[in-house]
Amino acid sequence: MTSVTMDAEALATAAAHAAGVDVRTVHDVAGVQAVADFFAEVWRLPRSNPPYPAEVLHSVVHAGGAVHAAYTTVPGGERLSGAAVAVFGPPADREVYSLVAAATASDRGVGHAVKQAQRGWALERGAHTMRWTFDPLVARNARFNLVKLGAVGAEYLVDLYGPMNDGVNDGDESDRLTARWDLLAGPAPAPADDTGDRAAAPVLRPAPDGGPLAARDGDRLWCRVPGDVVALRTADPALALRWRHAVREVFAEAYAEGFRATAMSRDGWYRLTRNPTPTTPGEDLRP
Repeated sequence: MTSVTMDAEALATAAAHAAGVDVRTVHDVAGVQAVADFFAEVWRLPRSNPPYPAEVLHSVVHAGGAVHAAYTTVPGGERLSGAAVAVFGPPADREVYSLVAAATASDRGVGHAVKQAQRGWALERGAHTMRWTFDPLVARNARFNLVKLGAVGAEYLVDLYGPMNDGVNDGDESDRLTARWDLLAGPAPAPADDTGDRAAAPVLRPAPDGGPLAARDGDRLWCRVPGDVVALRTADPALALRWRHAVREVFAEAYAEGFRATAMSRDGWYRLTRNPTPTTPGEDLRP
């Protein structure tokens, strides 16, 4: 076992302890079914129609992938509070593709614990990077991926899945950012506060709510997203779709110039910088 793998296992253990969960891989019928049911609840779908059926999850495990589940101790037993699924990409890429990850909103730190468990599992099997996709309009997921984990938004994908009819994404278009996570790197350093620079940069265009959408200062670009797009889809689907198209336009132009999303502020602003590292599609961390 390499020192990187040992450090990853220690970090995963510490993250699980901090979140108050036990994270482990599941293989049995009951455990995998519980994960499928959990995903159905997160995506607001009936258990009879989960986004990732149990038989699909069993196939992933049988093919050499992993289903990780996080359990919180409750009176009388355990409660499933987070889960993730990963498979390997082409051997030459030394890369893992994370299909899906989710955690209950009330359990802070669970998502981090699950991703660290995935990282340790992947490193032990020789992977160097992990990829997944996420909705660029969901600011909390962007901050988790880009700041907490230190991944990079390696590509912008327009309407990747086509229409999605679950209870979280219904009525929207499925643009996604691909996160690429260097598994060999240590914990991500805290990003520098560039709020002042952002405020001083010329505004490029207005957002659908009338405020600024994007600003640029040379090789630095910032783009704002709505505070809670999931709630906005329910309250005003047309406005949510206008946000989708507005952010898409900014990102499409920026990525064509070689920019990549590298950070997300607490107040909902992406920071994009020039980063030539390419990659290809991956997982959805939602909702």
